[in-house]
Amino acid sequence: MQRRIFLFRVAIMVASFVVGRARAADAPELKCPVCGRGAGKEVIAEHNGGKVYFCCDKCAKAFVAKSSEFAAKANLQLVQSGQFKLVKCPLEGYTLNPVTAMEVGAVKVLFCCKGCKNEVRVAKTEDERINLVFNDKAFKKGFEKIAPAEKK
Repeated sequence: MQRRIFLFRVAIMVASFVVGRARAADAPELKCPVCGRGAGKEVIAEHNGGKVYFCCDKCAKAFVAKSSEFAAKANLQLVQSGQFKLVKCPLEGYTLNPVTAMEVGAVKVLFCCKGCKNEVRVAKTEDERINLVFNDKAFKKGFEKIAPAEKK
């Protein structure tokens, strides 16, 4: 009986570890919106009502000086870090259609129609797709801040 309890506890610990690792693997590493290196939680600037993380003070200062130049990648990071969520089509502001799902910047994005999806899909580079979906105008149309009670 004690052996079964022990094995049960070990199985639960292993399952918890595997689930935790899977969740960690799903979350993309946050990148500095200025230079693209890994961002830490030490250097922060406010943007669109959220916290954007940087690799160093130099990048944070560059962001503050020219935030519009780095806005799309900063907005992407706000979504990746769980501070904002997609609620409407970022291009048109209409209701989301699950058939239109695609990944942009390691984030699952939905659109209102196949036309909006195709506009993003045909962009030549990932940076162009990120700029289309996460520029400040699109961000205000399609994303909203997650309330503290909603965060997991």
